[in-house]
Amino acid sequence: MIIEVVGSGCRKCMELEKRAKEAAIKSGIKADVVHVFDVSRIIEMGIVSTPAILINGKVALSGSLPNVDELIVLFREKAN
Repeated sequence: MIIEVVGSGCRKCMELEKRAKEAAIKSGIKADVVHVFDVSRIIEMGIVSTPAILINGKVALSGSLPNVDELIVLFREKAN
């Protein structure tokens, strides 16, 4: 699974990256977590509100900062 955290580097975006990495480990799902900072790429993705998460290239959430447990649920849903 590829998890892309999308955001320009603001505090919320950086926190989402931290939580996503923790959730990926705790969920037991094999995942690569990467952070997309490039604004032109973010626009190409169609993201209008950050922070956001894409899972395997599809927007899974946008404009919110879920906690680790919520991310674990999301990752497990998308893994199945």
